[in-house]
Amino acid sequence: MKKENLKRVQGTLELITRKWWFLVLFILIGTMAPPIVTKGFEPEKIGEIIFYILRNALIHHVSPLYPVFKIIPIILIFALILFGNRTSRIFSLYGGISYILFAFLQSIAITDTYGFGIITGNFILMILVAIFWFWEVSVNKNDFTPQKLPIIRYWVVPLAFLAFWYPLNPESMMPDFNLAYLITNAAGLAFCTMTPVYLGILTLYYPKVNIATLRVTSLLGIIIGFWNVVWGFLMMPDILWWNGVLHLPLVFISTYAFILSFRRRQLAEITKEMK
Repeated sequence: MKKENLKRVQGTLELITRKWWFLVLFILIGTMAPPIVTKGFEPEKIGEIIFYILRNALIHHVSPLYPVFKIIPIILIFALILFGNRTSRIFSLYGGISYILFAFLQSIAITDTYGFGIITGNFILMILVAIFWFWEVSVNKNDFTPQKLPIIRYWVVPLAFLAFWYPLNPESMMPDFNLAYLITNAAGLAFCTMTPVYLGILTLYYPKVNIATLRVTSLLGIIIGFWNVVWGFLMMPDILWWNGVLHLPLVFISTYAFILSFRRRQLAEITKEMK
């Protein structure tokens, strides 16, 4: 596709993703789409079914791969710092692959209780976010040229690090600040722990990033982060309170990134670029 056409499509995506109807549709899919299971579906137990699928998702069956998907992001982050734009497309490509993996590994479970189960809303929207990251590979809007930032802009770094570390004991669900988790746990393959990392990086290079990709990724982060915080602090606080705390980076960084995505340029400027 020619450069002019890429710019036109990018402008269209920026316009569409800020429309009220797109945002409402996105939120409705993420919050109202019922899960699909092949047996034992009872509408009044939708919340229980979703929680069961999450607790038994495919991600729990690929534990030998956990270190691989913790080491790769670390390497990519250092590559961005050292080589900047030379690794821009690699970073975006890995982001797209990540969201595909999140969709399949965290939204799908195969169990005796419900058979094949899928959290429909999460799956659809994660795939959509992945498409936006793959689009960025083509349009290459992200500019990772080093820039001087006010120190306050770096507030996302410790929160993203906490999410990536995810210091939680998987058996007790209580705090466990074992440094080994930086390499050994499932955080590298989880939406809620990697999204703060991806969005945190984009906010540090804002406004020279793909605004459409920033917007849809952060909106899904807000939706999924909200429900995890509700479960952690309101539904099952005796068991999941620390898990709720560890999802605050997702909520805070996603909200910040979402707000930034509407501050970059006026609609007239976007429309002008499309011409």
